[in-house]
Amino acid sequence: MSAIELYQHTLQQILDRVFDEQGENLEKVAARLCDCVTSGHFLYIFGTGHAHILAEEMFYRAGGLAAVIPILDEALMLHVSASGSTTLERQAGYAAKLLEKYNLGTGDMLIVCSNSGRNAVPVEMAAEARKRGAFVVALTNVRHSQSCSPRNALNLRLLEVADLVLDNGGCIGDAAIDAGLAYKVGATSTAVGAAMLQAIGSRCVELAVQSHREIDVFSSSNVDSGDAINERILQKYKPLVDKL
Repeated sequence: MSAIELYQHTLQQILDRVFDEQGENLEKVAARLCDCVTSGHFLYIFGTGHAHILAEEMFYRAGGLAAVIPILDEALMLHVSASGSTTLERQAGYAAKLLEKYNLGTGDMLIVCSNSGRNAVPVEMAAEARKRGAFVVALTNVRHSQSCSPRNALNLRLLEVADLVLDNGGCIGDAAIDAGLAYKVGATSTAVGAAMLQAIGSRCVELAVQSHREIDVFSSSNVDSGDAINERILQKYKPLVDKL
C-alpha cells in the first residue's frame, strides 16, 4: 500500500471513529450553536499555528453561518513567521490582551482549536472566555494532549478548561503515516477538524430550519444567485464583524 493509499485509509478510519464516538458531543455543540446564533449571538473561533486554518474554515464560507467571528492574529498564524508563531503561542498573558479586541461574552460560543492543547495561548483563551460567560468548546487531540504535560502557567490542558471537548481522534504528534523515516508524516488534524466543524454547522442550520428559526447562511459568490443572497447578509453583519 502506497503512502497515498495509506493516508486515505487512515484518514477514513479516523473520520469513521470520530463521527461514531463523538456523535453525541457534535450534536450537543450543534444544538448549543443553533441557540446561540438564532438569538443574536456569535460563534467565535480561534486557533494558533495551523489550527488557525479551522477558524478561517468557518468564516465567510459558501454554505456557512454568517454569525461567525474568527479570532485571527497574524503573529499567531504562519505567514509572518511560522517559527515565531510557535514561540508566541507559549507566551503567558497574550490571549487576554488579544481578547480585549472582541466583545465575546454571555450567550456567545467560542471554539478553540489546538491539537496538543498544552500551550499558553489556546488554554488561556479558553479560560478567559469562560470568565466572560461564553460557552467554550475545545477541538483537540485527546490522546496527544493526555500524553504530554501542560506548558502554561495555569498548568492545565485545553480539554481541562473547556465546557465541552471534541476529540479529533488523531495520533500522538498528529502525523499518522509511516513513510520510512524515524518519525511519521501526514497530519490529520486539519482534515478531520474541518469535517467536524462543517458537520456541526450543517446540523445547526438543519435544527434552525426544523424549529422555524431564522438563520443567516452565506451562498457561494460564484453561483448566479450568490451575490444577491450574500449582499443582504453583508448589509446586516458588516457593522458587527470587522473582517467582512
